[in-house]
Amino acid sequence: MTAPVRFPRFFVTNPSPCPYLPGKSERKVFTELTGPHTEELNDALGRIGFRRSQNVAYRPSCLDCKACVSVRVLADEFHPNATQRKLIKRNQDLVVEACEPWATEEQFALLQKYLSKRHPGGGMAEMDEMDYSDMVEQSPVKSFVVEYREPTEDGSKGRLVGACLTDQQGDGLSMIYSFFDAEHDGRAGLGNYIIMDHVLRAHKAGLPYVYLGYWVDGSSRMEYKVKFRPLERLGPDGWIRFDPKDLIK
Repeated sequence: MTAPVRFPRFFVTNPSPCPYLPGKSERKVFTELTGPHTEELNDALGRIGFRRSQNVAYRPSCLDCKACVSVRVLADEFHPNATQRKLIKRNQDLVVEACEPWATEEQFALLQKYLSKRHPGGGMAEMDEMDYSDMVEQSPVKSFVVEYREPTEDGSKGRLVGACLTDQQGDGLSMIYSFFDAEHDGRAGLGNYIIMDHVLRAHKAGLPYVYLGYWVDGSSRMEYKVKFRPLERLGPDGWIRFDPKDLIK
């Protein structure tokens, strides 16, 4: 007998201060990713703007603000511009490996360094090793950690300079969280390079999209996401292509 289909139950968080727009509050709707059809559920929710955190899928549900917009890159049509081509050339020596989702001390040390430089006092600043392990390892879907290492002369593992926790969905790659050495003098733009590498990986794998999460109109911290084109945003009528220049104030 076929198991009955169980529809997910959704919950709403209490309002809390918005981490992106001063003076605003945020509220999220979420559901647990569980059961025999978890990957299908995660794929379906991803297509309507949900993001995954461990075994929970969530999206903004703010009462007085619609600034958070889900965006995704069209991998098949992406062509790096001149600046992006230089960035690819500068980092083409990096050794890139998609690893099983196991947390390591080396990854955690890099994450701490990244957070202290880019997001001091942010919501993840107090994360300890157990929290990081939960973030990486408690995944009910197909996930991996893409590591970016500097080359060595003897072929041994080089220094870790970047990493990204990534989900493989049915129609693309979803970049859950990336971090990198933001103080590396010789590798400016590592975060942008990691995104481009994911777009190229998706294209090579025959996956049409790379999900970048939320672009927040009015937040300078999120402007980097609209540099990767062509780009689609999720609106009331579904995913539509858009030119961010028409929306950036």
